Amino acid sequence: MKEDIERYFQVCQEAAKAGGRVLLEKMGKVQSREKGPSDLVTEADLASQEVIFELIHQEFPDHAILGEESLAVGGVGPASGVRWVVDPLDGTTNYLHGVPHFAVSVAVEERGTVLAGAIFDPIHQDCYTAWRGGGAWLNGRPLRTSQVLDLSGAIAAAGFPPRVQPDSPDLKVFLEALPHCQTVRRTGSTALNLGYLAAGWFDVFWSFSTKIWDIAAGILLVEEAGGIASGPDGGALQLHTGRFLAAANAVLHEKFRQLLYRSKLLPPGE
Repeated sequence: MKEDIERYFQVCQEAAKAGGRVLLEKMGKVQSREKGPSDLVTEADLASQEVIFELIHQEFPDHAILGEESLAVGGVGPASGVRWVVDPLDGTTNYLHGVPHFAVSVAVEERGTVLAGAIFDPIHQDCYTAWRGGGAWLNGRPLRTSQVLDLSGAIAAAGFPPRVQPDSPDLKVFLEALPHCQTVRRTGSTALNLGYLAAGWFDVFWSFSTKIWDIAAGILLVEEAGGIASGPDGGALQLHTGRFLAAANAVLHEKFRQLLYRSKLLPPGE
């Protein structure tokens, strides 16, 4: 089993970097179309995903693959209990506008447990990697989350849906958290936010609107770097729901969760 995970770990890196090379080649040369209101896709997303899918399929032809831009949402390939989860371009709006803050995310899970993952920032050539039980790394350097224990000293990251409505839970939490935290950032890349949290640069991150491909690799990074991730109510994180609260440590996680409760800002169903 360890040998399998180590191989998955290597392929995650290779696939994420291959997708990143495609994005750099096409940057500034592509146009977008809408998948939904304010939710964009480009030929770069599709080309990156194609390269990643091909690489994974060559290595593991019996594994399923789920990609953000795949036509078959359930993935491709026969079911084997192992599934690859791919976001070929996280931060599409940034990418289209030339903002150098986007990434490729590749993870592999078995029956809901993420075994390995990689997030690649092609602009800065930074590769964040993790495998279950093996730690989290940035370009081969071990990562640890921060030791910030109070919200007043925390840099928080906020996730938002493609189109933000006035009653969006993410927006309400943003407005509530702003006076309690040192500052709150919205970067436009969920994957990189989680990488920054694992690296100790951010301290708290929440979102009620992400998808499994946005967070599969990043959540493993945070956990392997010593952080904690859960559902917004503090219960077990369900990757498929897209709702999570991640923090550098258990103390900070609990303080932010209590902020949600006191403010009655937990989203419906939590």
